[in-house]
Amino acid sequence: MTAAGPGRTGVVGYVPGAYDMFHIGHLNILRRARGQCDHLIAGVVTDEVLERAKGRAPIVPHAERMEIVGSMGCVDEVVTDVSSDKVVMWERLGFDVLFKGDDWKGTEKGDRLVADLGARGVRVVFFPYTVHTSSTALRQLITGNGY
Repeated sequence: MTAAGPGRTGVVGYVPGAYDMFHIGHLNILRRARGQCDHLIAGVVTDEVLERAKGRAPIVPHAERMEIVGSMGCVDEVVTDVSSDKVVMWERLGFDVLFKGDDWKGTEKGDRLVADLGARGVRVVFFPYTVHTSSTALRQLITGNGY
């Protein structure tokens, strides 16, 4: 299936993420994804979904994360991601390829993502994870210094 919606032509890519405390790792994945599709959709996960998945609320509220990601020139469209199950988002958006950091590659959740989306004809592409900078590392640095 290809996403044939208004303004969507060619290969449609989807990059879901928290995008909390936006940093170079987020920018890297968005730029790399942009280079492999014709229309790039970034899905910003809701505060509630993040809290369920990670056991803590994000630092930056959802509306602000949406605005930050939506302002990136490499992103054609920004949407609210309402589920940890990316099949739910595929059913809404009909993307052709999903991009994730390679920290998911070879993990149980990564293998499930590949299988579930692959059954629907969607490719999953893993990009190198930016190890030296992550929202988790930034959070630890801030809280470790008493901020």
